[in-house]
Amino acid sequence: MQVIPVLDLLDGHAVRAVRGERSRYRPIQSSLCATSDPVAIARALVAATGARTLYVADLGAILQRGAHDHALAAICDALGEGFRIWLDAGFTAFAPMRALVERIARLTRSVSPAAIVPVFGTETLLDIGAIAEASACGFEPILSLDYRGGLALGSLHAESSWWPSRVIVMTLDHVGAYAGPDLDTFASVRALAGARELIGAGGIRNDDDLARADDSGAHAWLVASAIHDGTVGRRDVHRRAFDL
Repeated sequence: MQVIPVLDLLDGHAVRAVRGERSRYRPIQSSLCATSDPVAIARALVAATGARTLYVADLGAILQRGAHDHALAAICDALGEGFRIWLDAGFTAFAPMRALVERIARLTRSVSPAAIVPVFGTETLLDIGAIAEASACGFEPILSLDYRGGLALGSLHAESSWWPSRVIVMTLDHVGAYAGPDLDTFASVRALAGARELIGAGGIRNDDDLARADDSGAHAWLVASAIHDGTVGRRDVHRRAFDL
């Protein structure tokens, strides 16, 4: 199973998630570095895990409080060619996704648009045709099935025929909660997913949790707090395969 570090962006800072309750998110205090600067945090997460993929949630864009185009471009430049950014910026449809990726690409010095992999979350997605459009244009989109309080967010969960080849199971109230991974929800989605690659998110506290997530059949798991707090480190990650 692959471990993918997570960076949440809000109001110009990398912030710490708290059970998906975004009003409680504050600039990150990390054991990895003494700043909440997004570029520094991105570099620190990569150094701590050895990963070649970083998941970024632009909460400013999701909450309509201001997207982080320049910060995202700076992260792309800092991590360099060959690195992939999985980006959730609250995409509602294909056109705004493509426009954002192209804006970021214009702001970078050398990174191509292919470095950014769009994540469409059911919390915000309005047009399921966006997945097919993105695929047709070579973007290799990822779908995030978003849950809170045991309930699916949005109205697009029931029919799985349009799901792309990679799907995230995002249990928001397990994010930053140190409650362990939500393997029940993951198992319910896995029963519908067929041969698709499933990625879990949230709840990882230590290597034991990584092992449980691995046993669930997850292709990868998104991790943030445990990396910042040092309870999951490079040695734990290297027990798994991590390159995507």
